[in-house]
Amino acid sequence: MVYDWFNRSASPQDPQDPQPEQAAEPPAQDEAPVAPTPAAAEPSDIDQDALDWARQAYARLKAQQEAQKQEAAAAAAEPQPEPTPPAETTPVSTPDPVQAVQTPEPATGLSLLEQAAAQRAQRQQEQLDRAIETPPAPVEPTPAATDEAAPSLGDFDEDFTWSAEVLAAQGRQLSDISLEEIDWLGRLRRGMEKTRQGFVTQLLDTLGDDPLTPEVLDDLESLLLRADVGVQATDQVLEALRKRLNEEVVEPEEGIRFLKDQLKGLLDHPIKASGTALLAPERGRLNVWLMVGVNGVGKTTTLGKLANLAIRSGYSCLIAAADTFRAAAVQQVQVWGERSGVTVVSNPSANADPAAVVYDAIGAAQAKGTDLVLVDTAGRLQTKHNLMEELTKVRRIVDKLAPDAEVQSLLVLDASQGQNGLKQAMAFAQAAGLTGVVLTKLDGSSRGGVALAVSSEAGLPIRFIGAGEGIRDLRPFNSFEFVEALLAK
Repeated sequence: MVYDWFNRSASPQDPQDPQPEQAAEPPAQDEAPVAPTPAAAEPSDIDQDALDWARQAYARLKAQQEAQKQEAAAAAAEPQPEPTPPAETTPVSTPDPVQAVQTPEPATGLSLLEQAAAQRAQRQQEQLDRAIETPPAPVEPTPAATDEAAPSLGDFDEDFTWSAEVLAAQGRQLSDISLEEIDWLGRLRRGMEKTRQGFVTQLLDTLGDDPLTPEVLDDLESLLLRADVGVQATDQVLEALRKRLNEEVVEPEEGIRFLKDQLKGLLDHPIKASGTALLAPERGRLNVWLMVGVNGVGKTTTLGKLANLAIRSGYSCLIAAADTFRAAAVQQVQVWGERSGVTVVSNPSANADPAAVVYDAIGAAQAKGTDLVLVDTAGRLQTKHNLMEELTKVRRIVDKLAPDAEVQSLLVLDASQGQNGLKQAMAFAQAAGLTGVVLTKLDGSSRGGVALAVSSEAGLPIRFIGAGEGIRDLRPFNSFEFVEALLAK
């Protein structure tokens, strides 16, 4: 079943799947799958209603997984029909279709400029020929896209109950949740562990059991700054807390809830200002996403994960390997393309023109009716004028060849770089016409608060976050889930 992560909705339920109303029934107390150990059954930070909802969700997913296993076993047991031997036919010599349409070599009598134009036309025709011969990407994930094991239902543990609680708090129905979401929320919570250990533990110690005081807010200010939340975001949060403190007595639990609301508001502001709540490829038109950023932030890896996410969500995708300056960058992109079953358009020659690669990729995507083109660009800094000019040239090519395409310019930031990452965002926002940010390496950093600095000071919406090294460890950004993972106990 395809799960559309760009719209957070599953495809219509298979008739063989258990019906929601049946699966939602609370399990009997003696059922092993949902009768966890006493230590895990009654988490202290989850109330009874949320725990009952989690139990019902676990029962439904367990029944659905068992039904899928039975269906797969029945399909494997069906006898395969004997192959029919082909009828004898007289072989007919046919010309190679690629050779038949290949553009002839440039005439020797042409000028150098005319020969260059003819060679460009020939190369473009070859790209189009290969694109037309390649079948469109299937809606269902290809075998290459499943090189990482699909999520499976584990124990009814703290990770599951927390994930279910987060989904329930967003108003989700039992019949709507999926194992993909439960798996991702568990990964996000574990990925934010370093930030949470350095922030939440001290936060709870600071708040204590007594009502909030001005001295507590001073300590909270230091905590937020050390988590790289940024000066502007910290001032905004503390100002709201001080105003609330002047109006009424604020207990610690209420203070944490208020803090969560403030942080979520900071993250949501640039997203709402953009007019697009969740960035997704538009159906029926070409979407071109340019991935920009400095070397070392995980840009090419992020692009590969995005391609995999698009394929898993039912979109056709193509990658343009336009980072032709970094050694082995094209080979790295090709590996990611193979892992996800995505076509990669590249130029094998050394120091090829990135704009020419994008030119070929746009033509191939238009010929195939591809939904999304992901463009890997060279790592650059705002001080590298020639590379910034190259990025502008790439954008001009896209606008010229596909004027109706939906173009996004996404900056990839390494969360572990903290305030340095914020400076990169500010510089690229001015030079590259950014439309969003992809925050990576949250699992290896204690500086997850930089997300708030990017939103409040750079004014850029965060579109995707990466919380691990696996191919499934990149998902569309959800401010509520991020804040809950940041401040989870």
